[in-house]
Amino acid sequence: MTVSTIDRPADRQSDRPAASATPTRESDTDTAPVVAVLIPCYNEEAAIAAVVRDFRTALPDATVYVYDNNSSDRTVEVAKAAGAVVRHEPLQGKGNVMRRMFSDIEADVYVLVDGDDTYHAPSAPLMVKRLWDDQLDMVNGARVTEIVKAYRPGHRFGNKLLTGMVALIFGDRIQDMLSGYRVFSRRFIKSFPALASGFETETELTVHALELNMPIAEIKAPYKDRPPGSHSKLNTIRDGIRILRTIVNLVKEERPLPFFFAIFAALAAASVILAWPVVATYLQTGLVPRLPTAVLSTGLVLLGFLSLTCGLILDTVTLGRREAKRMRYLSIPAPGVHPVRKAAGS
Repeated sequence: MTVSTIDRPADRQSDRPAASATPTRESDTDTAPVVAVLIPCYNEEAAIAAVVRDFRTALPDATVYVYDNNSSDRTVEVAKAAGAVVRHEPLQGKGNVMRRMFSDIEADVYVLVDGDDTYHAPSAPLMVKRLWDDQLDMVNGARVTEIVKAYRPGHRFGNKLLTGMVALIFGDRIQDMLSGYRVFSRRFIKSFPALASGFETETELTVHALELNMPIAEIKAPYKDRPPGSHSKLNTIRDGIRILRTIVNLVKEERPLPFFFAIFAALAAASVILAWPVVATYLQTGLVPRLPTAVLSTGLVLLGFLSLTCGLILDTVTLGRREAKRMRYLSIPAPGVHPVRKAAGS
């Protein structure tokens, strides 16, 4: 399969860079996907031109969109000069930008990449081809590098820790959960709720795919250091805590019974530990000399059973939500059906 685009509807033509080519053979038009490259960007003046140029070279028939997130440097001017379609999202945060991109852009295949020039553009055609040929919903670009500055030990350890937590709870199908380089199908993008506001959005993307048992794959892609003048916006501790909090919230929302059962088990264990000496004394003397401890133990076990009851009720609610999300997902054509072209009536 050649990675190229189909003829676009008239109202989309203005979004395409002038250098983009359109297939001439009817067979190409019938089989090739509409590809959009999505680049969320904040103060990447030093890197964005190379990113746009490299992805226009790797995917010459794709439209490259740069969504500026209140940059204070010349990111917008540089991206336009490089041939990208530039749009804006005023709400600060990567998650907010991705929500806007996923809402606005119509395509069959979406290539998501950061604007810091650390990801390998020549891997994009392989990832797109893998998704399209195998009718997948997500292909993750797992980062591979020996450059210490590009992938610092703290970030590497945090990624493995957080990815391992998600794998333990939702399934071990992704090895680099926090990668910013992914390819998506239309039905993934249009069924993804996008509730996160910051860097925790990568966790949300992964859990969405795992929770609905989507067909996904992972391809190793080279990873490099940022160019001079470009600086990371990721705060290891702050954003790590936000990602951890997102994982806990997703477990509560998507796995309520195990979550609340764990609370029940902790409260029940504490209650038994506190009650044991009180019960032993009562069996020996017939008296309850430590009444406050007995009351506390009783309260803990009641709270534990209340938590278990909440888990049972919410598990039923979650099942209904999961069924609704699954039906929404199935209502969107699989890769290869070209919903964009059908919607245009061509």
